[in-house]
Order: sequence, then C-alpha cells, then structure tokens
Amino acid sequence: MSQRELTILGTSGQVPTRYRNHNGYLLKWDKQGFLFDPGEGIQRQMIYSNVSTSMITKIFITHFHGDHCLGLAGLSQRISLDKVAHPIEIYYPASGQEFYERLRKSTIFHDVAHIIDCPISQEGVIFEDEEFVITAKFLSHSVETFGYRIQEKDRRTMLVDKLAQFNIQGPKVGELQRKGYLDIDGERILVENVSIPRKGQSMAFVMDTRVCNAAEELAQDVDLLICEATYLSQHATEAKERGHLTAKEAATIAKNAGVRKVVLSHFSQRYPHTDLILQEAKSIFDNVHVAKDCEKIAMPKRKK
Repeated sequence: MSQRELTILGTSGQVPTRYRNHNGYLLKWDKQGFLFDPGEGIQRQMIYSNVSTSMITKIFITHFHGDHCLGLAGLSQRISLDKVAHPIEIYYPASGQEFYERLRKSTIFHDVAHIIDCPISQEGVIFEDEEFVITAKFLSHSVETFGYRIQEKDRRTMLVDKLAQFNIQGPKVGELQRKGYLDIDGERILVENVSIPRKGQSMAFVMDTRVCNAAEELAQDVDLLICEATYLSQHATEAKERGHLTAKEAATIAKNAGVRKVVLSHFSQRYPHTDLILQEAKSIFDNVHVAKDCEKIAMPKRKK
C-alpha cells in the first residue's frame, strides 16, 4: 500500500524559537524518502516525529545558509552509525562544494555509509528513472539557491475485468505494460483496451527566494507546494532586500501556478504566532496550510 506523507521537522527562519526548530521536511513517497534542507537539530526532530535515517533515500539542499544545511553534519554521521544499507544521494549547489565537504566530514567518525554526492551547476533535470523526473531551478536569494520539483511519470491502471475478458494474466500483464500491446489468437490487444490513464503526482519545494519566474514554474500545477513565507506584507521591503517571500506573495505564487495545496513554512522569529500569516495567505489562495513542527500532512489524493 502506498504512503505519501510530508513530515514537518522544522519551520523556523534563520533563528529557531522555543516552538520552532530550524528547517527540515521529509516527504515519504512509497519506498522513497525525500529529505529537504536538514537544519540544525534535525536528529531530535526526527526522533520526535518517528522518522528514522533508513527512511531517507535522497537529500536536497537548496543553499548553504546554516538554517538549511547545518543538520547535515550530524545526519551524515548518524546514517553511518545506523548502518543504513541503501545508497543516499545528496543534491546541492555545486558552488557550495567546500561547505558541503566541511559538513560531511566535520568531525572524526567511522564513515561506512554509501553517500552519493550530486552537485548541481545548472538548471534542468537532475534525476530521472522509470518512476520520477526531478528538476532544479535557480531561485532569487542572496546566495545561489535551487528550488526543486518532483514529478511522477504518468502511468496506466490495469482493469482486472478487462484483463480477464482477454485472458491476460501473470507475466503477460507485465509484457503488455512494457510493450504496449499483445498479440493473442491473431488479435492485437492494446494496453489502452484494458487500462485507464493514471496521472502522476507532483510536488515542488520553494525555499528562500524573492518573487521570481522560477518559483512559479517549479510550482506549475503541482499537487503539493512547500513554500517559504518568512514575512507578513507589512515587512515586504525587508523581505525583498533579504531575498524572501511574504505570506501574500507565497499564496499568489500558488494561485498563479494552479497549485492544489500549499504548505507554508520558514517563519521569522519576530512572529510568535502564525494566525496572521494564515489570514494573509488565505485572502489570496484558499487551500493553505501553515506548517507546525513535527506534524504530518497527507499528500493530496491523486487527480482523476
């Protein structure tokens, strides 16, 4: 049974608060575990949220400001300590290679993990297999920053009654899916005859950026957008100067891009509560969720 669920490991901006840890977001997607921006303190947040290192298959770092990457130092060592058996790919801006290396080898430890370094130097597809296409785009921050999009490929759902009608079973089903057709008793059966389309799901991660075309392009028609909302509109000038979004701007990106659900995070410590952030965002876009540390959010159900 598939499980697609986002675990919020931290929601603070540059400075953590009594109730908000630095960044961290784990998207559990069936057998995959996509971890975004592991900030300081992430190991304890994982314990509180019942997240283990063995769940992680890929790590994505948007940029090398501390609140988005300092947790990688401890996490790298924990992955080895836990003897995670599978390889873990780490995607990050190639321009921050020296910072990446410092974080990966910050102290003495027995490094037995299978970590695959995946530096990114340009926009475009950074990973593709038969199931996913993952892309990265430059955002508009004070340092080089990438946003990410995970797109599941479209597939087809096989119809049991139709397969039975043509007596297609066992290995023949897989062959039909691979080839797109089967020849049975002189009749060609197309995969379209025994299945219906199943649209792939998608998510985007947009963190630490001003309003820019890339943010909207990454978010175009996604089922789930995880987006920063560091400031309220009353601090819009400061947001732009520092390379961040207001709640209103984040909601506008979601609306313009046709997003199904947006989860807002990365809140400035000046806001002890998020009620006004939610209120401001909802004035623009209805399906808004303001993230809280250690909560779990289900991926929206697949479009029919």
